[in-house]
Amino acid sequence: MSVTNFSNRNIWLSFRKGILTACLACSIQFGFPVNPVNAQEIQVPAADSLLAPEFSRVHSAILDLVYSNPASNAIWSVSLRDSLGNEVIDVDASKMMRLASNSKLFTSAGILAGLGPDFRFETRIYADGYLDEDRWVGDIHIIGAGDPSIDKHFYNDDPLYVFNSLISQIQEAGINSISGSVFNNESLFDDIRYPRGWEWDDLSFYYAPEISALSFNRNCVDLTVRATGRPGDLPEISWFPFNTDYVTFINEQTITPRNLRFNENYARILGTNTILLRSSLPQGYLEKESLTISDPALFFGDSFIKASGQRGLEILGEPILKQNRQNTDSMRLLAVHESEPVSALIQRINRNSDNFYTEMLTKALAAYNLSVQGSTEAGLGLVMEQLETFGIGSGMIRMRDASGMAGANLSSASAVTLLLHNMSESEYAEAYKESLALAGYHGTMQNRFLRSPAMGSVYAKSGFIAGVRTLSGYITSESGNRYTYSFLTNNFITRVAQVDQVHEQFINLIYTEL
Repeated sequence: MSVTNFSNRNIWLSFRKGILTACLACSIQFGFPVNPVNAQEIQVPAADSLLAPEFSRVHSAILDLVYSNPASNAIWSVSLRDSLGNEVIDVDASKMMRLASNSKLFTSAGILAGLGPDFRFETRIYADGYLDEDRWVGDIHIIGAGDPSIDKHFYNDDPLYVFNSLISQIQEAGINSISGSVFNNESLFDDIRYPRGWEWDDLSFYYAPEISALSFNRNCVDLTVRATGRPGDLPEISWFPFNTDYVTFINEQTITPRNLRFNENYARILGTNTILLRSSLPQGYLEKESLTISDPALFFGDSFIKASGQRGLEILGEPILKQNRQNTDSMRLLAVHESEPVSALIQRINRNSDNFYTEMLTKALAAYNLSVQGSTEAGLGLVMEQLETFGIGSGMIRMRDASGMAGANLSSASAVTLLLHNMSESEYAEAYKESLALAGYHGTMQNRFLRSPAMGSVYAKSGFIAGVRTLSGYITSESGNRYTYSFLTNNFITRVAQVDQVHEQFINLIYTEL
């Protein structure tokens, strides 16, 4: 009989707790084993929560919230561990659940340990040929290093910062024109653009770009749409970089009266760089959206040539894709860009839930550790090996992709809090914790917990795919006690905000009562 068939849930909870207490007491006194399968089926609380009144009280309050919220018919899993790693609250915590972007907690731990917090990517430009006055007679070769951060995020919102640095180095070498082509080498990674499990209708949008060892602007063009005309007119469009002709926009959008809602409709024709725009925008509306491109290394080269021209470096040749390793021993090194360290890059993974950074760094993990073309499968294999050292065995997690877009990624709330606790005891503790978003302050948590007493005391990694909402991290309670927590909610059909509200109530209970 399900709990919801009882007319008074509190009577059920008291009855249930009494039976469980008696069963545990008998097993302790007489040495009878507790059947773990049956215990899981009836959601046995951790023994510590039965012995400590404050944990028992919060456990009961969490169950109340689970059974009474608008998504009570969803699957809920809650785990809380104290600073010693004891699981003090367990609500179906061992149940295998879909993780969404909480997958990134596992991936980033493996990347941090596998590459090291101080690892930096080096993107290099070589030249073959010779210098004739200020003209380089020959080609240049841009060697992709797998750096995901050739974008604006670490450079004061200047997406051309890295390009400008590389161009300046070439000009400082006395070169103002290049007669040959730009070879764009992406051979560090394999040519499989997407991990398994990504859905085709996501592939037009910034959160599901193609993956390449030579990438620029997260392999997206940044579209701006201005509905400045009259109803029925076409809105104006522009895009970064340079209104590039690398992409073709088919603008079939419509301006509607001001009182109507914005209706988004973008789609890239897969395998091409043709993007259909069919949105309707109310008069006066401003819309900005990042949309993906195909063949990222060619996009890099095309954009680099255009950026060079703007800064007075003329490149006469065309961008050419190179997917085989290039021997550069006899070439001249013209320019080098060094990325920020991995300890900074993983902040994009966890604070901002950036799928692109996650998948790039996973392939890089394989490329630099195995000396093979980086692949998602090889990278995830290394992540799993690193997780073993943090107490997460292969039977505790399944990963199809690195970022959590794949619905087949599975683990448990108990495994998440175990990872979080063990990472807090490791040499990577500070870098790992700082990669999470501080509630109310930055990343995906910037606009959450704004009215919560726990704001500023909660480090969190959020997650969302259809029907899945997750939240896990670290919390310091009002009393100064430190905990790791994980809330995994699956198979809900209510609004996401209603699940978020319950998760916030969980946090408030932990913060104020423990």
